[in-house]
Amino acid sequence: MGGVVIDPAEVVDVVGRWWWNYDEGNFGVLRELLTDDVHFTCRTDSGETDFEEFVRADVRGREPVMAWQIPHRTNSPYPLRHNATNVHITEHRGEEVSFASYIHVTHIVAGKVANLSSGIVFGAARRCGSAVCLSGLHVILDTTTSDLFSVVRS
Repeated sequence: MGGVVIDPAEVVDVVGRWWWNYDEGNFGVLRELLTDDVHFTCRTDSGETDFEEFVRADVRGREPVMAWQIPHRTNSPYPLRHNATNVHITEHRGEEVSFASYIHVTHIVAGKVANLSSGIVFGAARRCGSAVCLSGLHVILDTTTSDLFSVVRS
């Protein structure tokens, strides 16, 4: 296995800090959570929604990723809550680990919590000095109507 050991709890922590600070618009903190060569993508699973242009991204590098994130966040509702669940490591590769998780996104409509979206997140993390930083974050938002697993995955 070799390389730098990254504890799974550190991955859960950096993912949680990413979504918390994204929701709160703490852009300086977000910048610090990224590696210089981070790769960020975002899309829907269907590619056929009215908001494709708003969510679609394929950006590399800390500053280009932040140049996409800042207007995307500032043009989104507040409060907005991204809840990362089932964060787990899927692969160890030398000094980097891959992970997967779900996200469940809520906002407030007429004074009540409303579901905005859900999705799957794939990512990668590696050590930046003493911290663990995101080197990849790939968000796929659910937009396709659910059906029987045996039909969808046949």
